[in-house]
Amino acid sequence: MDLVEALLALVAACIGFALLARRLALPYAVILVLGGMALAFIPHLPEIQLNPELALAFFLPPLLQSSAWRTDWRAFRRNLRPILALALGAVLFTAFCVAGVLRLLLPGIPWSVAIALGAIVAPPDAVAAEAVLSRLRLPKRIVTVLQGESLVNDASSLVLYKLAVAAAVASTSVMPAEGAVSFLALAAGGIATGWVVGRLTIEAFRRLDDPVLEVTTSFLAAYAAYLAAEAVGVSGVLSVVTAGSLMGRAQHALLSSRSRLGAQAVWGFVEFILNSLVFSLIGLQLSHVLARIAGRGTEQLLVLGLAVSATVILARFLWVFPATWLPRQVPRIRARDPLPPWAHSAIISWAGMRGVVSLAAALALPFEVPERDLLVFLAFCAILATLVLQGTTLEWLIRRLGVELPPHDGGIDPEEAEGRRIIAGAALEEIERWLDDPLEGAIARDILPEYQDRAGHLNRIAANRGAAAAERSARRRLRLAALEASRERLIEHAEAGYLNGEGLQKLEQELDLEELRVRVVLGDERSAAEKAAARARRRPGAGRSPQA
Repeated sequence: MDLVEALLALVAACIGFALLARRLALPYAVILVLGGMALAFIPHLPEIQLNPELALAFFLPPLLQSSAWRTDWRAFRRNLRPILALALGAVLFTAFCVAGVLRLLLPGIPWSVAIALGAIVAPPDAVAAEAVLSRLRLPKRIVTVLQGESLVNDASSLVLYKLAVAAAVASTSVMPAEGAVSFLALAAGGIATGWVVGRLTIEAFRRLDDPVLEVTTSFLAAYAAYLAAEAVGVSGVLSVVTAGSLMGRAQHALLSSRSRLGAQAVWGFVEFILNSLVFSLIGLQLSHVLARIAGRGTEQLLVLGLAVSATVILARFLWVFPATWLPRQVPRIRARDPLPPWAHSAIISWAGMRGVVSLAAALALPFEVPERDLLVFLAFCAILATLVLQGTTLEWLIRRLGVELPPHDGGIDPEEAEGRRIIAGAALEEIERWLDDPLEGAIARDILPEYQDRAGHLNRIAANRGAAAAERSARRRLRLAALEASRERLIEHAEAGYLNGEGLQKLEQELDLEELRVRVVLGDERSAAEKAAARARRRPGAGRSPQA
């Protein structure tokens, strides 16, 4: 019962951290790390010991699959070379740089243990940078490369981590050639296992036709891909990423709209809980870890923490700039892909915050690994340094270097606007096709103005972007006002006893979905008056009629 109460308390604390991060306009991961440290030093808090064998298996599969599910694989393929240069090259380079620095400062530590630490802190986490990137309009290639890197670098770092931990526990050494072959075998086996699980899950989707069962199956698929791969001794991470990518590409044709909306809500909740818990759990263990390594002395721990953190940050710069410049010395590559501005490389180098994967890998270190507590402490130092230093200054750096793109005049991305225009045109053509039908023609003529209005609006945006912003703002304001009036009248009608709870829930859901559509299509900016009205509705008694 103590564990259940502790976890519930952590979730409650994480809600407070999320609100604080929003108020301070800081990345959520930064506040989580600092909050976890604060929680760790509250007196008399119990130490929650998480089984290392369960740490990766519990936290990683859902988080990896959700990222793979959302990935734009067409953009991923177009930028495969820079993504692989970071996800493979930068990860291995950083891991061995960290291992070398640790061995230089602690010559007695085994190479396998030093490489295990390097593998833990090597992969950056795009989720940690997402709070900053989502607020700014960056060149799409920067965002695609960072997101694609975070998807693949988890696999490369954890394959290296698995080899290093196995060697550390067995007190053996692994020859470079043998390690490379094992690396490739683990990766290939993980991809094959994930492909099988992904295809089986897609076939299950074809037969379920139920949103609850489909979302549940998607969760089972994440864990099935990971556990199946680990059971046969291959990369569980690559297995999950492969299965998630297959399902993500199939979702548009296989899943209903209700299933996709439900999956977005459920997966968003799960990501929040798992990200919050892993930061908090390692934070709670920090004071106990420090107590066990206190014999090394504060000065030595400080030097080690600063050295590892600085190596993690500098190694990425040392890799990114040459890896960007060297391939362009080949004329064919330079002609097809010119050298980007140096500011782009600087942003990619600085956006190297470490996050949940490094935390989960640190938690998963077996107790038999020599210097385990020291490795957990140094991993936490690197995560803290990158999140606090880079996470709080990334937005400033982007604006300082002038990388941020100017806003669109119409408030909507041109590619998205064109997509919406095509959708509206296709819908209008289909309605017009039914106008002369003897049965449905009258209904088609009745709803035709709605589709003509929608298509006409989007055509005007395409033709005249200068007036698009004002028209979008007016449309949003009027449609939301109409929806709000409808919702208030519906609640009055139900509270007067003329509509049962089931009917109220169904009709209110329709209004909510329509409001969501309006906000997505026409923008989600709310005026101060709208926000005040929303707050008023949340107060007790709001929205009720005087008679009620």
